[in-house]
Amino acid sequence: MTALRTVTVDGSPVHVLECGAGPAVLMLHGSGPGTTGSGAWASTAQALGASWRLVAPDQAGFGRTPIPAGSRGGLKLWTERAAALMDALGVERYAVVGHSMGGAVALALAAARPQQVTRVVAVSTMGAPGAPLSAELDAVWAAPAGPLGARDMLSRLVFDQALVTESAVAVRAAAMRAGATAFASLFPPPRARWADDLTLSARTLAGIRAPVLLVHGAEDRVTPLGTAALPLLDHLADVRLHVLGRCGHVPALEHPQDFRRLLSCFLGRERGP
Repeated sequence: MTALRTVTVDGSPVHVLECGAGPAVLMLHGSGPGTTGSGAWASTAQALGASWRLVAPDQAGFGRTPIPAGSRGGLKLWTERAAALMDALGVERYAVVGHSMGGAVALALAAARPQQVTRVVAVSTMGAPGAPLSAELDAVWAAPAGPLGARDMLSRLVFDQALVTESAVAVRAAAMRAGATAFASLFPPPRARWADDLTLSARTLAGIRAPVLLVHGAEDRVTPLGTAALPLLDHLADVRLHVLGRCGHVPALEHPQDFRRLLSCFLGRERGP
């Protein structure tokens, strides 16, 4: 059963998609304008069925979750809010799946909460030390709200341009317009500083003890394989990497069946025989 609800976290509302029952999995979306927890993860959550309790929030500044008063976005805030959400839900141990920006948050959360985070799946992830801001990510963050901006952004995110349909553009354009004011405060130029904020130090990464699965598209131009995922292999103690060919920045969209199998297999290992 899938439910959308608002959870109060430290006095501030967080909009959350929840479904299923069983071991908890926190699912963190990326940073593109118009991105939400349900938009990023609803189809994956429904396909995985009832094997896990899946929790997919709108992170602060996205969708229907405001930035708390006196705060602004950034890795520290998003990490603290993710941990506080799971505390508010009464979940003591959980896996974390994060896409792009959400992958950096997932890794930071695993470092900050080693007793709570059991596994990490970092998809098209940010977070590698010294990873530069790509021209494609700069363009994604700068995309203007509306159909033209939505079309341009979606074309940069995927390898298969047939996925940039009129309906997909219309849905994303509407979401971009709805969240335009909040998003404008998150990644203003010069944007390289925000990419730097989403990197983790080698020391922090080396301290992560949870098993980590990296999933990446070979043709990802937003967070390129060579500067985003491959460097993490040198820093994480327990890591494996799965690369999908003919895939851009959104494996869950471009290779949904393969992506769901990877999640099911990796997350299922903690369930035991």
